[in-house]
Amino acid sequence: MEGTAFAPGGPVGGPAPGAAGPRICDIRSGPLQVRLAENGADIDAAQALRYRVFYESLGARAASEARRMRRDFDRFDERCDHLLVLDHSRGDGPEIVVGTYRLIRREAAGRLGGFYSAGEFDIAQLTAYPGEILELGRSCVDSAYRQRAAAQLLWSGIAAYVFHYNIDLMFGCASLPGTDPDRLAVPLSYLHHFHLAAPPLRTRALADRFVDMNRLPRSEIDPLRARAGLPPLVKGYLRLGGFVGDGAVIDHDFNTTDVCIVVKTDLVAEKYSRHYVRARDLRDSWSRAEWTS
Repeated sequence: MEGTAFAPGGPVGGPAPGAAGPRICDIRSGPLQVRLAENGADIDAAQALRYRVFYESLGARAASEARRMRRDFDRFDERCDHLLVLDHSRGDGPEIVVGTYRLIRREAAGRLGGFYSAGEFDIAQLTAYPGEILELGRSCVDSAYRQRAAAQLLWSGIAAYVFHYNIDLMFGCASLPGTDPDRLAVPLSYLHHFHLAAPPLRTRALADRFVDMNRLPRSEIDPLRARAGLPPLVKGYLRLGGFVGDGAVIDHDFNTTDVCIVVKTDLVAEKYSRHYVRARDLRDSWSRAEWTS
């Protein structure tokens, strides 16, 4: 596995050295908080969570260095943003990080020599898109937190990030469990028949890794049942109007079959914008009340 694990640099949740200005996202719900990683300890905790979820829970195959360090890491971790869900009731150790998402913008991909997804899919149409683009990846949530609150916080954090950077298009690899495409014939065929991207934004699995998603005729698919059986993350993308590229890719290391998901962010930005305006107006009203009382 290529890359560098991050050495802890102080308590998780501590401020970034020399950090100034408001956070891009800082949303709280009870003891839970979503924000971006701010120091080495934050990123190390995210990598530790990824290891527990991907390798210990989901059966991914770890390289020797990852097993030794008990961290999931690669070269893309060094130049991206890491979105975190923290549970402050757990103290200030690495276990405070209970959810994470990796966010790579065009600028970061330029420094990295490309996006992670390019190792599985031809994404030339996406990188040629005129607006700002964002790759989402390495999403995971601690098994004890896979309830609505933690997932909502992650999505709220992504929405804040999209709003802040004026992201026009999001994409990334979304995974179905298992590596036998015949056993995944229903979800793959459903995605192909009902959510295939239009040609201008239709990615395609690399030729040497291409797995045909069109495994069952459209007439044999019950859309409601097929959609209900999809992983929650994939359903989340579809609720935002997401669509898929042509062809899947088997990832034996992660014990998954991957599809490329593309989401135009109009709906994400609109929802967050409405929330932001309401929150700002409420805050301003409260400040005026304080000063005039």
